[in-house]
Amino acid sequence: MTDKTKILMMVTLSLLFAGLFIGYGLTADNYEYFLSRRIPKVAAIIIGGFAIGMSSFCFQTITNNRILTPSIMGFDSLYLLVQVLVVALFGSFSIFIMNAFVNFTVSVLFMLAFSLLLFVLYFRYSSSNIISLLLLGVIFGQLFQSLSSFFIMMMDPDEFATVQANMFASFNNIHTDLVYWTIPILVVVTIYLFRLHRTLDVYLLDQDNATSLGVDIKRTTRTVLLLSSVLIAISTALIGPIMFFGLLITNLTREWFRSYQHRYLLIGCSLMSVCTLLSGQWLVEKAFGFETTLSVIINFVGGLYFLTLLLRNKVT
Repeated sequence: MTDKTKILMMVTLSLLFAGLFIGYGLTADNYEYFLSRRIPKVAAIIIGGFAIGMSSFCFQTITNNRILTPSIMGFDSLYLLVQVLVVALFGSFSIFIMNAFVNFTVSVLFMLAFSLLLFVLYFRYSSSNIISLLLLGVIFGQLFQSLSSFFIMMMDPDEFATVQANMFASFNNIHTDLVYWTIPILVVVTIYLFRLHRTLDVYLLDQDNATSLGVDIKRTTRTVLLLSSVLIAISTALIGPIMFFGLLITNLTREWFRSYQHRYLLIGCSLMSVCTLLSGQWLVEKAFGFETTLSVIINFVGGLYFLTLLLRNKVT
């Protein structure tokens, strides 16, 4: 089976599950209400899937490591810390919380600043093992989580309820206006990253060979880090943090496609992400009756897969 056939198969499955989500149980009496709720949900899942898949795969390519993803490096924890600080400093009824656009803008700015910090530290310790970057990200993630927990303990219950809505991935409380507002941003960032697919192919030869072939390592790495932070901010703002999902999707994509060409890998990873989220959420709602959440299942399976990668020494 060729890569193009696999991509076409995932497009078909994604459209099938999207159609099931939107059309299941519609009648002439209830279609207006259900469509107004289901279409933004499906759109948020698709946007979040593309954002997670694209950002995670590009991030792994520039770091040349299969266990590094923006989530593991602390981006999700940083997003939560920003939400906690905004509530702690300005209250749960401030414009930074009530206005989805302002909240999203603040979150993106903080993530961009964190990306620049990682970029500087990454090249300062470039002669060291890549594991140092992983440890640095884990330390930052734990720091952000500890700070979030500290400020949460100082909040009153009403303010904590506002923060709690952003602590877990959810597809039922989606800002409709934010969904449509993030589509142009996603399209622009995705196109820009996809245009780098030939450069990312050269990255697989390692950085020394890429430099000898004319690739500007610092510029490309900085660009990918910044764009990845925007994508992870989009996905986290829409559906919440899913820590191990990027790790799981990127490695499954590498196992299934067996290709080095990023023009196939980036599209395949994004479509696999969308397909997994749509099918998983469908099963959670229809088969399990909301008795569990998709994020719990993903983090459990992804955590086991993360340990499996380490134990099998398949990290490259």
